[in-house]
Amino acid sequence: MTTCAASSSTWVVYLIRCGDGSYYAGMTNAMERRLAAHREGRGARYTRGRGPLALAYVEACASRSAALRREAELKRLRHAARHALALSGEDTPSAAPGG
Repeated sequence: MTTCAASSSTWVVYLIRCGDGSYYAGMTNAMERRLAAHREGRGARYTRGRGPLALAYVEACASRSAALRREAELKRLRHAARHALALSGEDTPSAAPGG
């Protein structure tokens, strides 16, 4: 399993908890802007109509490449594993809106 080390990098992978209890995994270099896009219906098609959306997990990555690999790993996880990761709260900003 590839892991992204917490660093001052701008690339992050994240999990969003949707209103129906499912999780969406993504990556970005502008977390606040991306979360706002999801909430406004301009993000991923999967999250449209599944509100309210809450930021459940954020993990910093060293590069865009590392973030892409980690995002692919998160997308392969089963729901229970994503839920456990979200509950662990590692690297999740405590002041995240809705999270």
